Amino acid sequence: MSSDPKLPTAGEAAVGAVSTERLKSAPAQKIRSTQGSEIVEAALVLPLLFMVVMAIFWFGQAYRIYGTITYAARAGARAAVAPVCATCAAPTSTNTPTQNAVNAVNTILSNGSLSTAQVKWPASPPPFATCSGGASATCDGNATNICVEANVELSTKTLSAPGTCGTVVSFTYQYPYHFAIPYTSLDLGNIALPAQAQMRLETQ
Repeated sequence: MSSDPKLPTAGEAAVGAVSTERLKSAPAQKIRSTQGSEIVEAALVLPLLFMVVMAIFWFGQAYRIYGTITYAARAGARAAVAPVCATCAAPTSTNTPTQNAVNAVNTILSNGSLSTAQVKWPASPPPFATCSGGASATCDGNATNICVEANVELSTKTLSAPGTCGTVVSFTYQYPYHFAIPYTSLDLGNIALPAQAQMRLETQ
């Protein structure tokens, strides 16, 4: 004769129910705990990531502007030293080399969507000696925001080689956008990008 299995008491049944509920609720609690930590991590990382992306963009803009103004300075120096055609028809205008340099610089800047109002004299013009006497060259005063030093020694004369004369064009371009770096005093809007180019005199 077989005996009936022993039924759990009320206390044992209650303990079993509590254990079952704990097992069911443990994964849910773990998921909620993980989600909370992910939110905190995102709140800490996303602002830093956004700042890095914005810094890359604005420094990229500065690099683009630097390339444009460097090309503009080269174009200005080339226009200043270009020889006048003796066999061509008389020119409609009699611009000086300085005016030719300024016009070339402004044209390149306008084509590159850069404002010519941001162009300023360099803080310290590059030191060159004049080819006619060796005195220190100065910027042409006819240009208000671009330093044009004409007929200067690009290389000094030696016993084996004559010196090279040419024109130097230099200016600075005020960065037009403001981007302050948090917790620092750095602001890209306070940066003046330098541009300088030199070309030797050409003969016809």
